[in-house]
Amino acid sequence: MRKSLTQRVTLSVVGVLVALLFFFPTYWMFTTSLKTPGEVLSPKYDLFPTSATLANFASALTKPGFVTYLSNSLIVTLGAVLAALVVGVLAAIPLARFRFRGRKGFLLLILVAQLAPLSALFIPMYLLMRDLGLLNTLPSLLLVYFATSLPFTVWMLYGFINGIPYDLEEAAMIDGCSRAGAFRRVTLPLLGPGLVTTSVFSFITAWNEFLFALVFMQDKPKQTLPVWLSSFKTAFSVDWGGIMAASVVYAIPALIFFLIVQRKLVSGLTAGAVKG
Repeated sequence: MRKSLTQRVTLSVVGVLVALLFFFPTYWMFTTSLKTPGEVLSPKYDLFPTSATLANFASALTKPGFVTYLSNSLIVTLGAVLAALVVGVLAAIPLARFRFRGRKGFLLLILVAQLAPLSALFIPMYLLMRDLGLLNTLPSLLLVYFATSLPFTVWMLYGFINGIPYDLEEAAMIDGCSRAGAFRRVTLPLLGPGLVTTSVFSFITAWNEFLFALVFMQDKPKQTLPVWLSSFKTAFSVDWGGIMAASVVYAIPALIFFLIVQRKLVSGLTAGAVKG
Protein backbone atom coordinates (compact mmCIF):
# COMPACT_ATOMS: atom_id res chain seq x y z
CA MET A 1 0.00 0.00 0.00
CA ARG A 2 2.90 2.32 0.83
CA LYS A 3 4.41 1.55 -2.58
CA SER A 4 1.10 2.31 -4.25
CA LEU A 5 0.85 5.63 -2.39
CA THR A 6 4.40 6.52 -3.41
CA GLN A 7 3.61 5.74 -7.04
CA ARG A 8 0.49 7.90 -6.96
CA VAL A 9 2.37 10.82 -5.40
CA THR A 10 5.20 10.46 -7.92
CA LEU A 11 2.79 10.34 -10.84
CA SER A 12 0.90 13.35 -9.48
CA VAL A 13 4.09 15.39 -9.13
CA VAL A 14 5.22 14.43 -12.62
CA GLY A 15 1.78 15.30 -13.99
CA VAL A 16 1.83 18.72 -12.33
CA LEU A 17 5.33 19.44 -13.68
CA VAL A 18 4.31 18.43 -17.21
CA ALA A 19 1.16 20.57 -16.97
CA LEU A 20 3.23 23.57 -15.83
CA LEU A 21 5.68 22.99 -18.66
CA PHE A 22 2.90 23.12 -21.25
CA PHE A 23 1.08 25.97 -19.49
CA PHE A 24 4.09 28.27 -19.21
CA PRO A 25 4.09 29.48 -22.87
CA THR A 26 0.44 30.49 -22.47
CA TYR A 27 1.25 32.25 -19.20
CA TRP A 28 4.19 34.02 -20.88
CA MET A 29 1.93 35.14 -23.74
CA PHE A 30 -0.75 36.50 -21.42
CA THR A 31 1.60 38.33 -19.05
CA THR A 32 3.57 39.84 -21.93
CA SER A 33 0.34 41.14 -23.44
CA LEU A 34 -0.19 43.17 -20.24
CA LYS A 35 3.29 44.72 -20.18
CA THR A 36 4.43 48.08 -21.46
CA PRO A 37 6.96 48.20 -24.34
CA GLY A 38 9.73 48.99 -21.86
CA GLU A 39 8.95 45.92 -19.75
CA VAL A 40 8.67 43.68 -22.82
CA LEU A 41 12.13 44.68 -24.08
CA SER A 42 13.72 44.64 -20.64
CA PRO A 43 16.54 42.06 -20.28
CA LYS A 44 15.08 41.11 -16.91
CA TYR A 45 11.93 39.01 -17.13
CA ASP A 46 9.31 39.57 -14.45
CA LEU A 47 6.76 36.84 -13.81
CA PHE A 48 4.16 39.54 -13.19
CA PRO A 49 3.89 42.90 -14.99
CA THR A 50 4.76 45.75 -12.64
CA SER A 51 2.35 48.13 -14.37
CA ALA A 52 -0.32 46.13 -16.18
CA THR A 53 -1.88 47.86 -19.17
CA LEU A 54 -4.61 47.02 -21.69
CA ALA A 55 -3.06 49.26 -24.34
CA ASN A 56 -1.80 46.25 -26.29
CA PHE A 57 -5.31 44.79 -26.46
CA ALA A 58 -6.75 48.14 -27.53
CA SER A 59 -4.10 48.39 -30.24
CA ALA A 60 -4.80 44.86 -31.47
CA LEU A 61 -8.59 45.13 -31.50
CA THR A 62 -8.56 48.51 -33.26
CA LYS A 63 -6.04 47.40 -35.88
CA PRO A 64 -7.62 47.77 -39.35
CA GLY A 65 -9.30 44.63 -40.64
CA PHE A 66 -9.56 42.69 -37.38
CA VAL A 67 -13.32 42.04 -37.64
CA THR A 68 -12.99 41.10 -41.32
CA TYR A 69 -10.15 38.68 -40.65
CA LEU A 70 -12.03 37.16 -37.72
CA SER A 71 -15.17 36.58 -39.79
CA ASN A 72 -13.11 35.09 -42.63
CA SER A 73 -11.41 32.66 -40.26
CA LEU A 74 -14.71 31.61 -38.71
CA ILE A 75 -16.36 31.10 -42.10
CA VAL A 76 -13.63 28.95 -43.65
CA THR A 77 -12.85 27.00 -40.46
CA LEU A 78 -16.40 26.18 -39.39
CA GLY A 79 -17.43 25.54 -43.00
CA ALA A 80 -14.53 23.15 -43.57
CA VAL A 81 -15.14 21.30 -40.29
CA LEU A 82 -18.87 20.92 -40.96
CA ALA A 83 -18.31 19.74 -44.55
CA ALA A 84 -15.61 17.29 -43.45
CA LEU A 85 -17.89 15.84 -40.75
CA VAL A 86 -20.81 15.35 -43.15
CA VAL A 87 -18.72 13.75 -45.89
CA GLY A 88 -16.63 11.86 -43.34
CA VAL A 89 -19.69 10.23 -41.77
CA LEU A 90 -21.08 9.27 -45.19
CA ALA A 91 -17.73 7.72 -46.12
CA ALA A 92 -17.05 6.05 -42.77
CA ILE A 93 -20.43 4.28 -42.55
CA PRO A 94 -19.94 1.92 -45.52
CA LEU A 95 -16.27 1.39 -44.61
CA ALA A 96 -17.20 0.27 -41.11
CA ARG A 97 -20.47 -1.54 -41.75
CA PHE A 98 -20.06 -3.20 -45.16
CA ARG A 99 -17.54 -5.58 -46.68
CA PHE A 100 -16.83 -4.91 -50.36
CA ARG A 101 -13.99 -5.39 -52.80
CA GLY A 102 -11.33 -2.70 -52.55
CA ARG A 103 -12.31 -1.70 -49.01
CA LYS A 104 -8.89 -2.38 -47.48
CA GLY A 105 -7.16 -0.65 -50.37
CA PHE A 106 -9.35 2.42 -49.88
CA LEU A 107 -8.53 2.50 -46.17
CA LEU A 108 -4.85 2.29 -47.05
CA LEU A 109 -5.22 5.23 -49.45
CA ILE A 110 -6.84 7.27 -46.66
CA LEU A 111 -3.92 6.46 -44.37
CA VAL A 112 -1.39 7.40 -47.08
CA ALA A 113 -3.24 10.67 -47.70
CA GLN A 114 -2.77 11.57 -44.03
CA LEU A 115 0.95 10.93 -44.29
CA ALA A 116 1.41 13.29 -47.24
CA PRO A 117 2.95 16.61 -46.09
CA LEU A 118 0.96 19.74 -46.86
CA SER A 119 3.97 21.26 -48.59
CA ALA A 120 3.74 18.48 -51.21
CA LEU A 121 0.09 19.40 -51.90
CA PHE A 122 0.65 23.13 -52.05
CA ILE A 123 1.55 23.54 -55.73
CA PRO A 124 -1.10 21.10 -57.09
CA MET A 125 -3.80 22.78 -55.03
CA TYR A 126 -2.66 26.23 -56.13
CA LEU A 127 -2.74 25.24 -59.81
CA LEU A 128 -6.14 23.59 -59.39
CA MET A 129 -7.66 26.64 -57.72
CA ARG A 130 -6.10 28.90 -60.36
CA ASP A 131 -7.59 26.84 -63.20
CA LEU A 132 -10.99 26.86 -61.49
CA GLY A 133 -10.82 30.62 -60.99
CA LEU A 134 -11.17 30.30 -57.22
CA LEU A 135 -7.95 31.98 -56.13
CA ASN A 136 -8.41 34.91 -53.78
CA THR A 137 -11.86 33.71 -52.74
CA LEU A 138 -13.00 32.24 -49.44
CA PRO A 139 -14.45 29.09 -51.10
CA SER A 140 -10.97 28.14 -52.31
CA LEU A 141 -9.57 28.27 -48.79
CA LEU A 142 -12.59 26.41 -47.44
CA LEU A 143 -12.08 23.66 -50.04
CA VAL A 144 -8.38 23.39 -49.16
CA TYR A 145 -9.09 23.03 -45.44
CA PHE A 146 -11.87 20.55 -46.21
CA ALA A 147 -9.57 18.45 -48.41
CA THR A 148 -6.73 18.42 -45.90
CA SER A 149 -8.95 17.47 -42.94
CA LEU A 150 -11.14 14.91 -44.73
CA PRO A 151 -8.73 11.90 -44.63
CA PHE A 152 -8.20 12.35 -40.90
CA THR A 153 -11.94 12.75 -40.35
CA VAL A 154 -12.82 9.61 -42.31
CA TRP A 155 -10.15 7.54 -40.58
CA MET A 156 -11.16 8.67 -37.10
CA LEU A 157 -14.91 8.22 -37.67
CA TYR A 158 -14.28 4.81 -39.21
CA GLY A 159 -12.62 3.73 -35.98
CA PHE A 160 -15.40 5.14 -33.83
CA ILE A 161 -18.21 3.58 -35.90
CA ASN A 162 -16.36 0.28 -36.06
CA GLY A 163 -16.17 0.30 -32.26
CA ILE A 164 -19.94 0.61 -31.82
CA PRO A 165 -21.53 -2.87 -31.68
CA TYR A 166 -23.59 -3.58 -34.78
CA ASP A 167 -25.90 -5.65 -32.59
CA LEU A 168 -27.45 -2.40 -31.37
CA GLU A 169 -28.53 -1.47 -34.89
CA GLU A 170 -29.81 -5.01 -35.55
CA ALA A 171 -31.91 -4.84 -32.37
CA ALA A 172 -33.39 -1.55 -33.54
CA MET A 173 -34.17 -3.01 -36.95
CA ILE A 174 -35.89 -5.99 -35.31
CA ASP A 175 -38.04 -3.48 -33.42
CA GLY A 176 -39.15 -1.95 -36.73
CA CYS A 177 -36.51 0.64 -37.64
CA SER A 178 -35.07 0.81 -41.13
CA ARG A 179 -31.30 0.56 -41.57
CA ALA A 180 -31.05 4.35 -41.89
CA GLY A 181 -33.40 4.85 -38.96
CA ALA A 182 -31.38 2.47 -36.79
CA PHE A 183 -28.21 4.35 -37.55
CA ARG A 184 -29.86 7.73 -36.89
CA ARG A 185 -31.56 6.67 -33.66
CA VAL A 186 -28.93 4.37 -32.16
CA THR A 187 -25.47 4.74 -33.67
CA LEU A 188 -25.42 8.46 -34.37
CA PRO A 189 -26.05 9.50 -30.74
CA LEU A 190 -23.29 7.11 -29.63
CA LEU A 191 -21.04 8.62 -32.29
CA GLY A 192 -21.24 12.03 -30.59
CA PRO A 193 -17.86 11.78 -28.79
CA GLY A 194 -16.21 10.72 -32.06
CA LEU A 195 -17.72 13.63 -33.95
CA VAL A 196 -16.61 16.05 -31.25
CA THR A 197 -13.08 14.67 -31.05
CA THR A 198 -12.67 14.80 -34.82
CA SER A 199 -14.13 18.28 -35.08
CA VAL A 200 -11.75 19.61 -32.38
CA PHE A 201 -8.66 18.39 -34.21
CA SER A 202 -9.98 19.60 -37.58
CA PHE A 203 -10.92 22.98 -36.11
CA ILE A 204 -7.49 23.53 -34.55
CA THR A 205 -5.72 22.51 -37.78
CA ALA A 206 -7.78 24.84 -39.97
CA TRP A 207 -7.83 27.69 -37.44
CA ASN A 208 -4.04 27.79 -37.14
CA GLU A 209 -3.22 27.31 -40.84
CA PHE A 210 -1.07 30.12 -42.25
CA LEU A 211 0.66 29.25 -45.54
CA PHE A 212 -2.39 28.54 -47.71
CA ALA A 213 -4.19 31.59 -46.34
CA LEU A 214 -1.18 33.78 -47.08
CA VAL A 215 -0.67 32.65 -50.69
CA PHE A 216 -4.23 31.94 -51.80
CA MET A 217 -5.67 35.14 -50.29
CA GLN A 218 -3.62 38.01 -51.73
CA ASP A 219 -6.27 40.67 -51.09
CA LYS A 220 -6.14 41.79 -47.47
CA PRO A 221 -9.95 41.80 -46.99
CA LYS A 222 -9.94 38.09 -47.86
CA GLN A 223 -7.20 37.04 -45.42
CA THR A 224 -7.55 35.25 -42.09
CA LEU A 225 -6.41 35.81 -38.52
CA PRO A 226 -3.07 33.94 -38.77
CA VAL A 227 -2.06 36.31 -41.58
CA TRP A 228 -3.33 39.23 -39.52
CA LEU A 229 -0.97 38.23 -36.71
CA SER A 230 2.01 38.60 -39.04
CA SER A 231 1.11 42.25 -39.64
CA PHE A 232 2.48 43.15 -36.18
CA LYS A 233 5.98 42.49 -37.53
CA THR A 234 7.49 45.00 -39.95
CA ALA A 235 10.88 45.36 -41.59
CA PHE A 236 11.94 47.83 -38.90
CA SER A 237 10.36 46.64 -35.65
CA VAL A 238 8.23 44.02 -33.93
CA ASP A 239 5.33 44.95 -31.70
CA TRP A 240 5.78 42.12 -29.22
CA GLY A 241 3.12 43.38 -26.85
CA GLY A 242 0.65 43.71 -29.70
CA ILE A 243 1.49 40.23 -31.00
CA MET A 244 0.93 38.69 -27.58
CA ALA A 245 -2.34 40.55 -27.06
CA ALA A 246 -3.50 39.58 -30.55
CA SER A 247 -2.52 35.96 -29.84
CA VAL A 248 -4.66 35.97 -26.69
CA VAL A 249 -7.61 37.31 -28.69
CA TYR A 250 -6.85 34.81 -31.44
CA ALA A 251 -7.02 31.90 -28.99
CA ILE A 252 -10.41 32.88 -27.55
CA PRO A 253 -12.64 31.42 -30.35
CA ALA A 254 -10.79 28.10 -30.20
CA LEU A 255 -11.13 28.09 -26.41
CA ILE A 256 -14.86 28.82 -26.63
CA PHE A 257 -15.30 26.03 -29.19
CA PHE A 258 -13.47 23.60 -26.91
CA LEU A 259 -15.53 24.61 -23.85
CA ILE A 260 -18.74 24.02 -25.80
CA VAL A 261 -17.79 20.49 -26.85
CA GLN A 262 -15.56 19.39 -23.97
CA ARG A 263 -18.30 17.44 -22.18
CA LYS A 264 -18.77 15.22 -25.22
CA LEU A 265 -15.02 15.05 -25.72
CA VAL A 266 -14.43 13.23 -22.43
CA SER A 267 -17.59 11.11 -22.35
CA GLY A 268 -17.41 7.40 -23.02
CA LEU A 269 -18.15 6.17 -26.53
CA THR A 270 -20.74 3.53 -25.66
CA ALA A 271 -21.25 4.24 -21.96
CA GLY A 272 -24.63 2.93 -20.91
CA ALA A 273 -25.48 1.66 -24.39
CA VAL A 274 -26.27 -1.88 -23.28
CA LYS A 275 -27.83 -1.11 -19.87
CA GLY A 276 -31.31 -2.39 -19.23
